[in-house]
Formats: sequence, C-alpha cells, structure tokens
Amino acid sequence: MTTQPAAAKPITSYRKYWASRFGTAPFLPMSRAEMDQLGWDSCDIILISGDCYIDHPSFGMALVGRLLEAQGFRVGIIAQPDWQSAEPFRALGKPNLFFGVTAGNMDSMINRYTADRRPRSDDAYTPNAEPNKRPDRAVTVYAQRCREAYPGVGVMIGSIEASLRRIAHFDYWSDKVRQSVLITSKADILLYGNAERALVEIAHRAAKGEKLSEIRDVRGTAFVVQQGWRPDEEWQEMDSSVVDTPGKVDPHLNPYQEIPEQAAEATKDSDPTAPQVIRIESREERLAKRRAERAKTVIRIPAYEAVAHDPVLYAHASRTLHLESNPGNARALVQLHGSRDVWLNPPPIPLTTEEMDFVYGLPYARNPHPSYGNAHIPAWEMIKYSVNIMRGCFGGCTFCSITEHEGRIIQSRSEESILHEIEEIRDKTPGFTGHISDLGGPTANMYRLSCKDPNIERSCRKLSCVFPDICENLNTDHSHLIQLYRKARALPGVKKINIQSGLRYDLAVRSPEYIKELVQHHVGGYLKIAPEHTEDGPLSKMMKPGMGAYDKFKELFERFSRQAGKEQYLIPYFIAAHPGTSDEDMMNLALWLKKNNFRLDQVQTFTPTPMAMATTMWHTRRNPLKRLSRSSEKVDVVRDGYRRKLHKAFLRYHHPDNWQIIHDALINMGRSDLIGHSKHCLIPPTPPGDKSAAVRHRLGAPAARQGNSKPGQQRTGQGKATAAQGKSFGGRPQATGRPGAKPGSKPASQATGTNRSKHKR
Repeated sequence: MTTQPAAAKPITSYRKYWASRFGTAPFLPMSRAEMDQLGWDSCDIILISGDCYIDHPSFGMALVGRLLEAQGFRVGIIAQPDWQSAEPFRALGKPNLFFGVTAGNMDSMINRYTADRRPRSDDAYTPNAEPNKRPDRAVTVYAQRCREAYPGVGVMIGSIEASLRRIAHFDYWSDKVRQSVLITSKADILLYGNAERALVEIAHRAAKGEKLSEIRDVRGTAFVVQQGWRPDEEWQEMDSSVVDTPGKVDPHLNPYQEIPEQAAEATKDSDPTAPQVIRIESREERLAKRRAERAKTVIRIPAYEAVAHDPVLYAHASRTLHLESNPGNARALVQLHGSRDVWLNPPPIPLTTEEMDFVYGLPYARNPHPSYGNAHIPAWEMIKYSVNIMRGCFGGCTFCSITEHEGRIIQSRSEESILHEIEEIRDKTPGFTGHISDLGGPTANMYRLSCKDPNIERSCRKLSCVFPDICENLNTDHSHLIQLYRKARALPGVKKINIQSGLRYDLAVRSPEYIKELVQHHVGGYLKIAPEHTEDGPLSKMMKPGMGAYDKFKELFERFSRQAGKEQYLIPYFIAAHPGTSDEDMMNLALWLKKNNFRLDQVQTFTPTPMAMATTMWHTRRNPLKRLSRSSEKVDVVRDGYRRKLHKAFLRYHHPDNWQIIHDALINMGRSDLIGHSKHCLIPPTPPGDKSAAVRHRLGAPAARQGNSKPGQQRTGQGKATAAQGKSFGGRPQATGRPGAKPGSKPASQATGTNRSKHKR
C-alpha cells in the first residue's frame, strides 16, 4: 500500500529573496574583494566544499550555489579551506542564514585513499591534481570548523559523503561501524540525495526566521531529536522486524464451532436487540485510511549500539533502509544513538522535467574560477565538453552508490534544454572543436525510461527494475534517446558526439535500433560496457545480468559495426573480487578473458563504500538481498591480503608478476591441467621470461601434464569468496580482434583502461 505523497511545490514557484536585486554574479565570490565588486556587505549562505570551484552543473557546489542565487540569495564559496584552524572559514564573514557543508563530488575517503587504504598521489578535483587539499571525513571536519568560526550559525550538511553516512554505517578505513555523520559533525540538518527541492524550501524558511534545528517536516532531510520524539500524537512507531514480513493474517475460524455459536460470541458483549449501524466502506475509503496511517508511521531500525556489534542486525537495518527508498511509499526511519534518535524523513520527490531544465539552465560560467589561472584540473578536463541528460538509476547494482544517492526514478531533461546546453558549449567553452565527449549520466541509456504505470511505480518495493530480469512493467523504449542523438548531431558546429557513460546492455538489446544508432554514429572505436563478472555466483550478489545478455549485445554490436564498415571494439569492465566470489569464479573469469583475448591494464580490489549493499555483505557476511535471520545465507568474503592479491592477479593472468601466485593457486585448487602450453591453459609451466617457452605458449603447444591431472579435467575449486569493488576497472584489449574475427587477430588500435567512478554529487 502506498503513501500517496502530496504534490511537491515546484522549486521555481518561490518568491525571490530581497537580495535578488544584486543580480547574477559572473562567478560566485570566493573572497571579500569579489564581494565588494558585487556590492555585497555579507553573504546570506556560504558553501564549504572539498572540491575546487568550477562553475559548471556537473559540480555540486556550482549547481547548488547557482540554484540558491536564482532564489535571490547571496551565495559565497569557500573551496578547499585549510582545516587546521577556523580562520579560513571566516574568509567571507558570518553568513546571514547558514553554512552549507559538502565534501565535494566524491566521498573524501574514496578520494584520498586506494582500495588498499594507501594515500592517493593525486586529486582530480584539485588544481594541478595536488593531493591532500581536503581532510579525512571532510563533512565532519568542515562542519565542526564552521561551528568554531561562528557559534550559533546554522550548519547544513549534504553531498554524497553525508548522504551515505546518514545512519550508522560500516567505515572501511577504520574497520568499524561508525555513528551517523549527524552525530559526529554536530550539524543541524542533513540533506540527502539530490537535494534541490529540500534546499530551496529550507533556505526560504530560514530567511523568514526559522532555525535549521527546528525544521523537521521536509522530505529528504535527517536530523537529531530526543529519544521518542514524534511530529505529533497521531504518529505511530513500527519495529523494523515486521517490515519484511507478510501483512496481517486473519485468525482461522474454529471448524468445529457452529455458525450460530460464532455469531453469538461476536455479539455476546452487546445487546443483540439493539439496532446495529452497519457502514460499508468503499475500497477508496479503505485505501485512503491505510495511506493516512502509513504516512504517519515511523520505522525504528536497530540502534547504533546494536548494529555496531551484531552483523545480523546491521544487515537487517541496511535491508530495511533500502526497502524504504521509493519516494512513493517510503516511510520515515529512526535509529537510536545513545539517548538521541537520528530521524530520517522519506526520500525527496524527484524533480520534474521542467525543474531539471531550470536547474541545468542556470547561468553557469562553465569554467573554473579565475583564481586558479591556467592550472590543470583533471575533473574539469574530463567533463567540460559533456552534457548530463538525466539522473537516477534503477539498476540497483549492489556495489554502486548511485541508486542510494540519486534514487531509482529517472529524472530526464527535455530535448530543448539538452540541445541548448550543447550550443552553450559550442559558443562559450574555450577550445571546443566540435566534439561532444558524452551525452549521458549515471547510465547512458535510461533517458526517459520509467514504469508503465505511475501507480505501480509508487507501490513498488523492488530493489532493482532489471534484476533478476527486466520488469514487465518497465518501459524500455529507446526512441526518445535515438531522436535526441539525431537532433544533437544535426546542430551546426557539432562534428562528433561520443557516448562514454556506462551502457546497460541488457536494456539496449531490447532496442536493436538504438544499438545500430549508437554503433554507427557514437562509438569512437571502443565502447565501454560492464559485465562485471562471468559467473552466476558473484553476478547474483551484484544484481547484474548473466553473460547471455552480453553475448547478445556483442553479436549486435559486431553486426552493426560490419554494416557500417567500421572496426570497433568492446571494452568490458570487471570487478576484481566481490562478496560471493570464489577462487574458482575468478579462475573461470580469467579463462574467459584468455579465450576472448582480453588483457586488462588496470584492476582494483573492492573498496566498501558506506551504505552500499555489497558493503553490508562484506562487513556482515550476510545477504541483505533476501530476508534475514540468524540462520539465513552466509556470504563468503576474503579480507586477507593474499587472497585479495590473488583475485587481482587472475584478472591480469598474463602479467609476469602474477605467474607465481596463480601457479600456486591452480595447484592448490587441483587445476594443474590449466598450466601448460595448450590453448586451454591459463599460464605456461615456467615463469615468463624464457622466450622459447613464451613462443610455445603463444602457439598453443601440447600442455605439460603435472601430477595426476589430465588435460581438461574439471575439479571443484576450493577457494573462498573475496571482497568487492565499489568501482570496477577495465583495460585495453591487447588483441581483441576485429568484429567477427577469430581470437588473436590484431585490433586497429589499443585503448588504455580507465576507472569508472560510481560517485556522483
């Protein structure tokens, strides 16, 4: 049964704040001197960010700042402040309304550390990629410094770092469950997800005198209250243990009791001669009553102190949060931390197409702030000629943070808005040569895809619309996207449009016409797709489709490439190890790579990111994709360095440095038949370096039998599962062959593998 949410107030319908008379700033000010040039004596709102300031809608700070400016507020920015003292947080003076604190486009811990917890040597969101310009757990540190700089000023926190830490969460870098970021940061309010709607409402209410700490009725927000607090007396609390169980079941009638006896018992406490008023409720009335009850129900998930020490309760809390993530039916959640509750209101109502157009049509300068001069900023170089056409992802991949942050409902821009932005890039962005690097978003081909029935969409509680199969209620029509591509290509001055966002090939095969359009016009020699694995075990834990969909897509890709007379290649991305992956699974993946002549340049083991379902598996060894109990399915994970190294090595079976560890593993697994020079073998019998041995291996000479094993003999692998990767990595195909050619044929060129960041604003 759904909570029928009230229609959201459009973000364009608010009366502008009085300061709108100052007009639009060329760049939002980062110094007092810039404020003076604009005629400002103070800022209404000051944004703090761990990223440098680039005035472009792909950067959260710029989008939020321009949105608030459009509401009439004077917005200042303090980018990457020195957090060693509070003084840099006073650079723009005291804000009239509040501080808005973000870590930036990425979680600060992901930004600063590798999967092996080693410090990174660069930062793509900093001028000249300089590292160490942001602290660990930046949201917490920045919020505390804001409090120190100006006690009494409201502090609002947001960004993906705050969103994914809104309840008690496992923190990979300290290897423990940490409290909600609201507790550690001492912020007044947290805005989670894409928070434009909540941000605009709260800013206007703050301008009218409301304190952030007193605003408790806005969707998409979280805050701290005293234990047992309720918005009003009509609210009721439900224990989370009943969320994942069937609804009310009426008691069975006694089969040995006569009907008159039952009737007598039903009325024995009343006067049988008194007139009885019988009121028959209509179906609509019953539904409305249940909706009203649901709208005023809060679900209590296990307390921080409980989930910190009980893996089953942690997994249960994680599952409950994900089940309560559809804006159409989600209920409020509450979690005890000591003597205080962290209260989460239901998720925000997604933006309409008109609101999306408004947000992306704001007057961005589309350049880094002038104070950076000619500094090289890698993140800017990557996206300055790209266009974001949509938000959200209904894939639900367990290792990915997009669904948790942006939601499952796709929010698409109009064609007119997208085409106008391409023209803006053409006319205003220095260095544009006619090449648009991407038209996409979290996923390349979910533009304007949605549930066929809004009522079904509001009621749905599935974690994915495409797993284990594509939902029969999902509209998979790609015609809108095809039409957009064609109109974009026809714009004057646009020579080429590539598609670099991740492609859901299981959706694409439902529209061969889309694949044909993509292959003929929008692939620059290589197309990146993400099977993530080849084996059913790990794929089921990832909520990813089987290899049948990949094979079908590959067939269509190669057919349309041949028809277009183009030599083009697929670059598959794989996760080095994932909860539920055994050593044998990784061995089979390596054999698939060898059979298909793929040699990956870059791989990386799993970084458990807060709130991801795969992180829950990694921490608890339980599967939150299913109902949980003390005796429910356990998931094998591997945390020790040796096995993590082994799983990485299998993906780079061809590299000399990995020969020894793979050789030893194959012997221990009873698969010495895969050691030799035969084509079915994974590695040669001797370490690479012997040129004659290398030639024999390349030509597929007969395998050298070892021990009692026989060529082709299959034995059950005894390896346990390993950890998973929040970002998966691909590599360049060393000899992928032309479309339709035999393995070993030479490709036209080689492409260097790149990381796919799963972390958005």
